[in-house]
Amino acid sequence: MTNLGYYNGEYGPLEEMRIPMNDRVCWFGDGVYEATPCVNHIIFTLDEHIDRFFKSAAMLDMTPELTKTQLAELLRRLILKVDSPDQFVYWQLTRGTASRTHTFPEHSSPNLWVMLRPLTLSNIYEKIKLITAEDTRFLHCNIKTLNLLPNVMASEKAKQAGSQEAIFHRGERVTEGSHSNVHILKDGVFQTAPADNLILPGIARAHLIAHCRKLGIPVSETPFTVSEMFNADEVMTSSASTFCLSASHIDGIAVGGKAPVLLRRLQDSVLAEFHEATSRKTARV
Repeated sequence: MTNLGYYNGEYGPLEEMRIPMNDRVCWFGDGVYEATPCVNHIIFTLDEHIDRFFKSAAMLDMTPELTKTQLAELLRRLILKVDSPDQFVYWQLTRGTASRTHTFPEHSSPNLWVMLRPLTLSNIYEKIKLITAEDTRFLHCNIKTLNLLPNVMASEKAKQAGSQEAIFHRGERVTEGSHSNVHILKDGVFQTAPADNLILPGIARAHLIAHCRKLGIPVSETPFTVSEMFNADEVMTSSASTFCLSASHIDGIAVGGKAPVLLRRLQDSVLAEFHEATSRKTARV
């Protein structure tokens, strides 16, 4: 099959799967999720994503029925059931299935979903366009929940503006993108928002920081403003499937392009890690 859906032990082509209306995700978005690319049957940074998945679930008083090891084994088995070895791997946990009520159901087990679809990776060296958007999300952005309506609205606004991403800000402070973290290079320093409750602590963000330190690039995990972003030497976004993209315009205004050599060193390092981690010689099948 070209894609796959999984729900509590049942699986099949994604478009044929059926989910109970009383799954609490339908009423409340009551759950958490993770996603990462898979190449050559190797799910990139899987252990790190599973760790964050369990942390997000714990912060919402949810406990997966599978252990971390069992979940990893399940995902690795499922990717062998689709045609291509290169897949976008997504999984989520919801609080369970019960009649609609705001309080937690007393006798309900959590539901595990998995989605696999063919992978299309972005060109890491291609410039993207951004817009800014007021951050109206709740104050628990550090939990990777399914409550993404503000992100959806901001993403659509970016699309209509001919851009690829919307960058949120609270007042002057830049927080993150609608589906990415955002960073700047200024005077040779890599600056990124602190991993507080206003951003999701991205796995790709953590790897970028590690690459900076490996390359001798100073790192500052401190807030920066919208004005500082516009005046940065380079503006970058990162996510599991885009790694490290740089921006050419924000709100139609040209930005970045002032530290191309440093930016390229960082992107090359990130891409080399991905290719090494997903090479056939290290494939687990």
